[in-house]
Amino acid sequence: MAEPDWTIDAAGEWALDRSHVPGGATPIIQEVMRRSMPAGMRRVFAELGVPAETLDVRFLHGWFYSRLRPLVSPDDPPARLPPRPVLKVLTRLHPEMRRRARTAERVLREAPWQQVVRTWREGGRARVEAKNLLLQDVELGRLDDVGLVHHVRRCVEHCTAQWEHHFWLHGFDLGPIGQYLHESAEWGLTTAELLPLLRGASPSTSAPARRLRGIRDALEAAGATPTTLDEARAVSPEIGAAIDQHLRHRGSLLFSSYDLDGVTLAERPDLVLQSILHAPAPDDDDARVELAIRAVRERLLAEHRDRFDVILGQARAAMDLRDDNGPTTAEWPLGLVRLSLLEVGRRLAAGGLVEVPEHALELAAAEVIPALFAGGGPTAEELSARAERRRWERSLEPPRTIGTREPAPPLDVLPASLARMVGMVNTVMAELGMDGAELAAPEAGVLRGSGIGTATLRARACVASTAEEALDLLEPGDVLVVPCTTPAYNLVLTIAGGVVTAEGGPMSHAAVLARELGIPAVVGVGGALTGIRHGSEIELDAAAGTVRSLTPAPVSA
Repeated sequence: MAEPDWTIDAAGEWALDRSHVPGGATPIIQEVMRRSMPAGMRRVFAELGVPAETLDVRFLHGWFYSRLRPLVSPDDPPARLPPRPVLKVLTRLHPEMRRRARTAERVLREAPWQQVVRTWREGGRARVEAKNLLLQDVELGRLDDVGLVHHVRRCVEHCTAQWEHHFWLHGFDLGPIGQYLHESAEWGLTTAELLPLLRGASPSTSAPARRLRGIRDALEAAGATPTTLDEARAVSPEIGAAIDQHLRHRGSLLFSSYDLDGVTLAERPDLVLQSILHAPAPDDDDARVELAIRAVRERLLAEHRDRFDVILGQARAAMDLRDDNGPTTAEWPLGLVRLSLLEVGRRLAAGGLVEVPEHALELAAAEVIPALFAGGGPTAEELSARAERRRWERSLEPPRTIGTREPAPPLDVLPASLARMVGMVNTVMAELGMDGAELAAPEAGVLRGSGIGTATLRARACVASTAEEALDLLEPGDVLVVPCTTPAYNLVLTIAGGVVTAEGGPMSHAAVLARELGIPAVVGVGGALTGIRHGSEIELDAAAGTVRSLTPAPVSA
């Protein structure tokens, strides 16, 4: 194929984002992202007083780029900032900046995220889950072609609406975490000290592992050693019901990526069984976390301790919303779209209209029409070519940024409330690994990133450029080496002994999952996918944030 042109026909600087969508994105996920992210972020920026309009979205050769769209001259950003005195006046006279400053002041005083967290716990989550189940419970095989088309459209619209809700919620789950990290840094505390104090605050992360452990205990009590999930179900009615209940609420989640060619958990019963058989005992370390909190608190001046208690409490309350948000509002709705399209693909394949059912994932939403089943859509050859092009796009090495750099105004020219809000946002972006910073370059025999935990682990590396490939090869105790993870990885991550990701920071999904599940990890490791060979023995030192290869990969790998 032709050499790709990495230019975007839009103003400003665009940053590559590998954390949400992998390269070679399908048409429908591109549509969902273009519609949902700018809308959700526009709402939450206005409601929290962030001095930016939204996050704009573009896809280039299947790769996802975003740009923070400024409030002032968004389509004609200046190459240089005005003098500081002029900037200071402008930020106080511009009508929308003045509104945002008043909003930010109120938000910092009233902490509205507390109400959003309560609403989620007291019915918000249940309402989204009920909508998911309503679509999930439709028996696709009993729908006629017109009914199936209608169902696909309902799933896509539901997914788009929930993804908008997902991005809106992120302002209220990341806001208090950013406040906690940003304010505490002003007292001399570091991220490495602060993030471990959030451990245990997310039952949404640990609860699935506890449920799986309960099933494992029941199997062991029955003396059963099943080799298939169906064998496990057959051990007792109680065990079968527990497995079915687990899959009812987790089976349709896309657990391996944020795109339609990811895999839902129910499609991999082998991994479900392995996650049951290797589910660890719960690591109840509340007492240790409490001791760590006390130790950090005692280092503060007495005048800061009450405030520290408040912002830590709000951050811990927000952690569960953050980790519940993704699986419920993003991965489950997108999994429903995948499953509905696969049913379309099976019917098209039966009629000789596609080569394999998975090629239905190459369709755009507007192409899913009743005439599709009579040959009134893209041909089998065209859909096959689209799949091949996406494979090629996924192999590309896209630039981390595109376009003209947009200088950000220094914080000290902003009104105090806006300066604090921007500081909170910048802190979160950095800890998520989304600030555009270059990853650490590999050293001789050593790869570096952000370590999660304190353990050192020597184990076999399971390396793949996609999660599906890695999970096909993963053996219990391996170190899983992947580009990034999603929150739904907690459904299978207990199989792994450790985790290494090429992308992300200390607040990325992989880091949070590792911290909650007690698994050592190193995230944001530059060169991880090329510097670590599948099948080789590696040493993961979470305390040092390093990964070393101890042996070469087996010849057969």
